[in-house]
Amino acid sequence: MRTVDKLKIENLSKSFEDQLILDNLTLSVGDGEFLSVLGPSGSGKSTLFHLIGGLYAPEKGSIRIDGEDITGQRGYISYMPQAPSLLPWRSVEDNVLLGQEISGKKDRAGARKMIQRAGLAGYEKAFPHELSGGMKQRVAFIRALLSPQPIICLDEPFSALDEFTRLEMQKWLLSIWEENKKSIIFVTHNIEEALFLSDRLIVLSQRPAEIKSEFKVPFSRPRDEQLVLSEEFLQCKKTIYQELADHEK
Repeated sequence: MRTVDKLKIENLSKSFEDQLILDNLTLSVGDGEFLSVLGPSGSGKSTLFHLIGGLYAPEKGSIRIDGEDITGQRGYISYMPQAPSLLPWRSVEDNVLLGQEISGKKDRAGARKMIQRAGLAGYEKAFPHELSGGMKQRVAFIRALLSPQPIICLDEPFSALDEFTRLEMQKWLLSIWEENKKSIIFVTHNIEEALFLSDRLIVLSQRPAEIKSEFKVPFSRPRDEQLVLSEEFLQCKKTIYQELADHEK
């Protein structure tokens, strides 16, 4: 059963230099839902995030959070790009507090607790250049999670990690998210990753992007890494792969 909508996007269209990127796109994200977005390269997935975040204004359509129209306005989402984008002159602790600092209210004790929960105890005063790639991603996600906005947009955050680190980060992300249950929109090219993490996923068409398919992920939570070896999981992966292949023709 779907939860109430936290985010509602209706009839969204966006062009750049007379090239239509998104075409009349409508989607919703439930309160506490984990939604993944799949689509061909260049289909407008990052553009969608920039529209939700208010960096771009659409030619048509509306974006609402909790019923409030936030179209073209900034500050309503927490955004985590592919690169961790940590400030090199700030410690781990000060990096994770950045979103709260901007909003005017810092919870340093809560930040330290989350850093420990992320397996980074002892690194509170470390600087980004002293961290591994996976550690930097954990810091970036804690920063997104501790920011006051109710929606987190994750743009292929694990794409640069090796396979083992990526799986560990996926499991860690789920464990943290299941405790906090903020709404998440997760862009990825990895079908297995989308199935393992999500409640629901959507498939975008080639540019101009529109939603071609939607899949309700049938697996219960919490999820174990052995899930990806099950016959049901592999069948779902095959179905979505075929859907993406059809759209790229």
